[in-house]
Amino acid sequence: YIVHRLFCRSVQLVFRAALPILPYRQPQLLNNLSEIAPLLHQKGIRSILLVADAGVRQLGLTAALEESLLGDHIVFSVYEQRTPNPTIDDVERALSQYHLTHAKAIVVVGGGSAMDCAKVVGARVARPKKPVAKMRGLLRVMRRTPLLIAIPTTAGTGSEATLAAVITDAKTHHKYPINDFSLIPDYAVLDASLTLGLPPQITATTGMDALTHAIESYIGRSTNKFTRAMAEDAVVRIVKYLRAAYDDGSSVEARRQLLRASYCAGVAFTRSYVGYVHGIAHSLGGQYGIAHGLANAVILPHMLRHYGASVTGKLAILAHKASLVPPGTGEEEAAERLISWIEEMNRDFGIPKGIPQIREEDIPQMARHASRECNPLYPVPVLMNRQELEAIYHELMHKEETR
Repeated sequence: YIVHRLFCRSVQLVFRAALPILPYRQPQLLNNLSEIAPLLHQKGIRSILLVADAGVRQLGLTAALEESLLGDHIVFSVYEQRTPNPTIDDVERALSQYHLTHAKAIVVVGGGSAMDCAKVVGARVARPKKPVAKMRGLLRVMRRTPLLIAIPTTAGTGSEATLAAVITDAKTHHKYPINDFSLIPDYAVLDASLTLGLPPQITATTGMDALTHAIESYIGRSTNKFTRAMAEDAVVRIVKYLRAAYDDGSSVEARRQLLRASYCAGVAFTRSYVGYVHGIAHSLGGQYGIAHGLANAVILPHMLRHYGASVTGKLAILAHKASLVPPGTGEEEAAERLISWIEEMNRDFGIPKGIPQIREEDIPQMARHASRECNPLYPVPVLMNRQELEAIYHELMHKEETR
């Protein structure tokens, strides 16, 4: 166990030292869908694959974009992403459409599922002989992917700014990340009007998803001045505007602020990584199809309490930055206030305290998957082995649901 801990921390130290020289980049930001067709023309692209969340398209949120593309004589094929956790089969079907229309770029509209699918389609285009399963982990693509324009319709995943995609193997129910610099979108369109129709429950879970990204990247051991500033920015905006967006979904200002928060959190965690909340959430999504934002929201306060004194100082800083406590409040009290605020929001949003779907017989396998994902890559505040992770699943299983 001691050797394993030393190995994990050594790997994390190497990545932290390499942060300044690794080829991270941020997507160029656009403000409106109307900018996309002229951009494609400018780059000489006449055919694209449009990946869209099925529900988003049914709501008509892609109509203006599709009309704009038609008006500018840009050929497109639409792949509708229908599952909340994109599978390898989803990717292969979308890839076939990409090739059938001789596409040269990918535009994706939707939440994290659609974006994950689109990113991995790009990876398959770049590496046609490499199956998705072989791309699991870090830097397994390493080729330039087609131009990718990401248009988020939720303020949560931050996928429009990240190098990560998460795919589910439908046969094994295993959900795993693919991380590569080539997966960072080239452009991101932050248009708050596209998020105005989000139902309150999706607003809540995606907002808590973004909060999880910001906090996990902030309390980890591979931060720098830039990622800390981006994470702080995200937390401040979420604390100030999440309830407002939940209560009044038509508030353009609240939606705009949350979209920016999600982007900032995405920028932070794509450089400083996440932690055990995500590893556990991914295993639950793969095994039971639990939405990622919901799983993160449930697990986050539990894990923060488990980390204890190792994160007190950082949580206290966030609590002060977000004005959750008055100036001069001590570290322990301030940190507790932030965790309590998360629990209060979960309760008010109807998010349960536990995961009732967890089955005893599934825990060992899920803990193995979570451990494999998190160790040694994620620079978590406190290292946990597989047996300690199993205990977390047991605790989550026995938490009572919020009434």
